[in-house]
Amino acid sequence: MQKINLSIFKKVYGILLVLNAFFFLGFSPLCAQHSVARQWNELLLEAIRNDFARPTVHARNLFHTSMAMYDAWSVYDDKATTYFLGKEVGGYFCPFEGIADPVNVDEARKEAISYAAYRLLSYRFELSPGSEESLARFDSLLLLLGYDQNNISTDYSTGSPAALGNYIADQIITYGFQDNSNEQIDYANLNYAPFNNAMSPASPGSQGLEDPNRWQPLSFDVFVDQAGFEIPGGVPEFLSPEWGKVTPFALSEEDLTIYNREGAEYWVYHDPGPPAYLQENGGGSSESYKWNHSLVSVWSSQLDPSDGTMIDISPASIGNLDINTFPTTLQGLEGFYNLEDGGDPGEGYDLNPHTQAPYEQQIVPKGDYARVLAEFWADGPDSETPPGHWFTILNYVNDLPLLEKRFKGEGPILDDLEWDIKAYFLLGGAMHDAAVAAWGLKGWYDYIRPISALRYMADKGQCTDSNLPNYDLEGLPLLDGYIELVAEGDTLAGDENEHIGKIKVFAWRGPEYITDPETSVGGVGWILAENWWPYQRPTFVTPPFAGYVSGHSTYSRAAAEIMTLMTGDEYFPGGMGAFIAPQNEFLVFEEGPSVDVVLQWAKYYDASDQCGLSRIWGGIHPPVDDIPGRLIGHEVGIDAFNFAEQYFDQTPTSTLLVPDNLMGNVFPNPVSNGRDIKLFINSSIGEEVNWSLFDVQGRNIVNGKVITASNEISISTSNIPQGFYLLRVDSGNMVDRVKIIIQ
Repeated sequence: MQKINLSIFKKVYGILLVLNAFFFLGFSPLCAQHSVARQWNELLLEAIRNDFARPTVHARNLFHTSMAMYDAWSVYDDKATTYFLGKEVGGYFCPFEGIADPVNVDEARKEAISYAAYRLLSYRFELSPGSEESLARFDSLLLLLGYDQNNISTDYSTGSPAALGNYIADQIITYGFQDNSNEQIDYANLNYAPFNNAMSPASPGSQGLEDPNRWQPLSFDVFVDQAGFEIPGGVPEFLSPEWGKVTPFALSEEDLTIYNREGAEYWVYHDPGPPAYLQENGGGSSESYKWNHSLVSVWSSQLDPSDGTMIDISPASIGNLDINTFPTTLQGLEGFYNLEDGGDPGEGYDLNPHTQAPYEQQIVPKGDYARVLAEFWADGPDSETPPGHWFTILNYVNDLPLLEKRFKGEGPILDDLEWDIKAYFLLGGAMHDAAVAAWGLKGWYDYIRPISALRYMADKGQCTDSNLPNYDLEGLPLLDGYIELVAEGDTLAGDENEHIGKIKVFAWRGPEYITDPETSVGGVGWILAENWWPYQRPTFVTPPFAGYVSGHSTYSRAAAEIMTLMTGDEYFPGGMGAFIAPQNEFLVFEEGPSVDVVLQWAKYYDASDQCGLSRIWGGIHPPVDDIPGRLIGHEVGIDAFNFAEQYFDQTPTSTLLVPDNLMGNVFPNPVSNGRDIKLFINSSIGEEVNWSLFDVQGRNIVNGKVITASNEISISTSNIPQGFYLLRVDSGNMVDRVKIIIQ
C-alpha cells in the first residue's frame, strides 16, 4: 500500500473545504469573480458563523480585519492615507517608515491584503469552536492565491508586500491587547455583576425577581447560543457590559458620558437618557413601562399564520418612514407603534423611483410575515451575528447588476477591489462604533428583558381595576382579547381552580406546544402570563445581556446610513432589495412559513426599520429599546462615514467649513504628518494674509505671510509633531481660527 503524504493530504483537504465554502456562497476565487478583499471577507463571515455568537467581539473582528485590508491597500495608493500605519489610534502608535514602490502595484496590494487578513484571522479564530474548519479555510485560500503560509517575515523594509501584511496584522493584534476589550482574558467582564438572581424560563413566574427595572440572567439545563454552540455553566453571563470603554472608531468625546456604579466606570456614548421604569406606587414612567412590555405580549398573538389575517408586505404598503417622525419621548412611542395590529406608521411608496412603476403587492398571512421577520433578523443558528449580517447584505448589494460602484454615486466607477476595501472600512468602523455605543448603554442601564418584565407583572396581578381580583399597582394592564383574568370555568383555571384570578394572555404558546419542529407549530392561544415565552428556541429564549438599547436597531440604522452615503442613493439598486424565505423550509424551531415569503425593501432604511420591528415580534425588545437604538445608529453611521472618508482624500466631506467668510475650506483635516494643508481664502487677489499655527499650550509653532495670487494657500506640516493645533488666519480686516489635527 502506498503511504499517504499527510502534509499534501491536509493541503488538498483544505482546498476542498475552501472551494466548497466559496461555491456554496456562489463564487469561486479561481474564476476571479470577486476581489481578494471580498474573498477574505466571506471567509471571515463563515468563521463567525462557526464561532460563539458574540456580536460585540465580531463587530470588532470585522472592523479590525477591514482596517488591516484598508491599510494594506492604501499604502500603494497615491491619494489615500493609512488609518493605522504610522498613526496613533487609541493611545497606541504604530511605527511605519513607508515602503518602496512595487513593480506591480495590483499584485503587491493583493499580496499585502492577503497576508494581513490571513495572519489576523488565523490568530483571532484560533480558539474558536469551529477553528478546525475556519483555519483550514484560511490556509486554503492563501494557498489558492499562490502564497506561502510559512512566510512570517514582518520586515517590510525589504519591499515585501507579504512582510507588510504580516506587520500590519502583528501590530493590530498587539493594539488589540490594550483597547479595553479584555481580549487576553477572552473578553471577560472585570466589574459587572447581575443584581437579580437567575430565572429558569421552563418554570413559571419571574422566580423572585427583586428589581423589575434591571436585567435578570436566565438559567438553563442546556444553553445553546444563537450560533448553535452549547455554553457550559447553565447561567450565561452578561456579554460585554463594559464594552463602552473599548477604543472606538469615530465616536467623539463630546458624545461621551462616564458613569460610576459600585466603584466601576461605565462609558456611555450618545446617552438617550433612561428607559421606562416601573415604580411601586405606579408613578413616574410606570404606565409607559407597562404599555411597552404589554405590547410585546400583544404582538406575539400575531404569530399564527392560520388566523386568517392577510397583509401586503411589499414596498407598496410598508416602509418609507422619515427619521424626523421618530418619537423622542416615552409618550411618543404610543402613537408610533400599533398596539393591536402591529407595525409602524410606514405607508409605503406610490412608485418605484427607478422604474417609475408601482410596486407589485405581495399578500401573505401576517403570522408568516412576523415569524419570518423574527427569524431572519434574529441571526439564529448558522448566522454571522447582526454586524456580520449587514456585511452579508452589503455583499448582496455589491453583486446586484444595477449597482454602479461610484463613491457617493459620483465620479468614475471604482474597480471591485477599491470599492470593497472602502465599503468594508466604512461599514466595519460603523459596526464597531454601534457595538461600543449600544453595549455601553446596556451595561450602564442594565435594563430588563420582556420575559422577566411580563412575568414579574403577572406575578403581581392586574393594575386596571381595584374592584377586580388580584389588583396591584405593579401588575399588568388588562386588555380585552389579549390580557385578561382567569375566571371560574376557564380551561386555564386548573384541576383544583388554583389559577383562578391569575393573569392570562393571548399569545404565542411557546416551545412546549411544538412536538416536532419539522412538522408542527406552537400556535397562538390563551396561556398563563406567568408562562409567557418569546418567539425563540427553548435552549436560548433571550440574548444574555440587557435590552436597552437594541443592538439590532443600532447596528441596522448605522449600516443603512453607510450604504446610503456610500452608494449615493437611499434605495437598493433598482429600487428593490429582497430575501426569499421558502415555504416550510426557512423557520428553525417550528414549521413554516406556510407560503413563500419574500422580504422586500425599497430603501436601506426600510430594511433597518424592519429589523427593529422584528425584535418586538420576536419577544426580545419593547419599543423603548428600539427607537433610541435607531436614532443612535443614525448618528453613529453618519459620523463613521464622515470620519472614514477623510482617509480616502475625498474633499467634499473631508473638508472643514469655517463659519466666517475669510477662510473657506481647510483640508485634509486631520492631516498626515508631512502632507500639506490646503487652505482656501475668501479674499481679493493681491491681499496680504498672515497665518500662524499654535500648539495646545499657545506657542506659535510656525507662521507665514502670503500675498494671495489665488485663493489657495498650502501649509507644510513637515517637522511638526503629531497633535492638536490652532490655525489662525488674519487678513487685517478679519480673523478666522480653526482646530487642526496632525497625525
